[in-house]
Amino acid sequence: MNSSIDSFLKRFEHFGVELGLERIYQLLDNLGNPHLQVPIIHVAGTNGKGSVCAYLSSILKVAGYKVGRYTSPHLVDWTERICVNGEKISFSTLEQLLTEVEAAIQPEQPSPTQFEVITAAAWLYFAQQEVDVAVVEVGLGGRLDATNVCHQPMVTVITSISWEHWQRLGPTLIHIAGEKAGILKPRCPAIVGVLPPEAKTVVQNRITYLECPVFWVEPAELLEERVAIYQGIKYTLPLFGDVQLINSAIAIATVQVLEKQGWEVPPEAIKQGIAETKWPGRLQWTTWRNHKLLIDGAHNAAAAQVLGRYVRTLDYPSISWVMGMLSTKEHSEIFRALIRPGDRLYLVPVPGHSSADLNQLSTMAQDICTELTLCQVYSHLTLALEEAITDNENLIVLCGSLYLLGHFLNSSQK
Repeated sequence: MNSSIDSFLKRFEHFGVELGLERIYQLLDNLGNPHLQVPIIHVAGTNGKGSVCAYLSSILKVAGYKVGRYTSPHLVDWTERICVNGEKISFSTLEQLLTEVEAAIQPEQPSPTQFEVITAAAWLYFAQQEVDVAVVEVGLGGRLDATNVCHQPMVTVITSISWEHWQRLGPTLIHIAGEKAGILKPRCPAIVGVLPPEAKTVVQNRITYLECPVFWVEPAELLEERVAIYQGIKYTLPLFGDVQLINSAIAIATVQVLEKQGWEVPPEAIKQGIAETKWPGRLQWTTWRNHKLLIDGAHNAAAAQVLGRYVRTLDYPSISWVMGMLSTKEHSEIFRALIRPGDRLYLVPVPGHSSADLNQLSTMAQDICTELTLCQVYSHLTLALEEAITDNENLIVLCGSLYLLGHFLNSSQK
């Protein structure tokens, strides 16, 4: 089933990533505008948006609502992107929806991109399922992203802004902030996390222009290990890393806005919803051949800094990093956030994607950290992991790309 969905969506891959709303509007119009039938919470941000979507979906489900969730990218297969009440869409239902979407593409109209096709399928599913609310994550940027088709979301959220995807969003934080702020709508409440000053100014100006009620969120307070408090609500954090103090606070602030709109979400639902949240591939502990392993995307500088801070709180003499990165990422900044003297570095390709040149990465890493115990290039992830687990004292961390994690999880399940 999964391979047939892969091959179906591959047909749209050659249209690439092409930001713009004309094609998705046309496609949704051909499908009867399902996106207009679903109340939405729209979530943008460089990092943290997936976790925030996971928290929100879990809280609202516990509160008794039927909740759709649309996120990207997936780790193992396409069905992860489209969920209702935490349950992935079935392969057969997704196939059926994709067939409906394809039938709605008019031959005289420009072909939609792969992301637009799967996004249209998500809207169709949520409308057919008659969800009470859909929590929708922006794919790339915001202003011209295929998810940005709703004129009146219940709430818009910007989790964080840092330097990524500059090739498409612009060369500075000011450009990137302008794209993220493109999801804000006139007089629609905006929830905003902690932003760098120049990005905050851009977002603030847009908020003022659109007359959005705004809630600038500060991180929750950590009371003890894994226990936090925000707005008088004390809760247990299921996800690791200090970044979850801001992500969970953003989710709670968003829910509180919904409460003002008449939604019923008692404090107990918030506590239980957060406690039950799962978000794989982000500071996730797992095992490989009976060896403990920490896996994390860490696919940009800000995410790598979160991972770096977390691993340094753990009681290990040094770290064995098994890393693969895409060619488009800021490799030097990721290395600076992670590697330290005494660490070992095992560099691997990201299967099926445009990997960075491993020899160039090796040279760069050794220039940045001259006291690595080991820096080695491997042709395959398994070979690197086999080498890494021979050193039992080190913490082994697999990171650098969500696609690499997806490949690992997929092969581990077989």
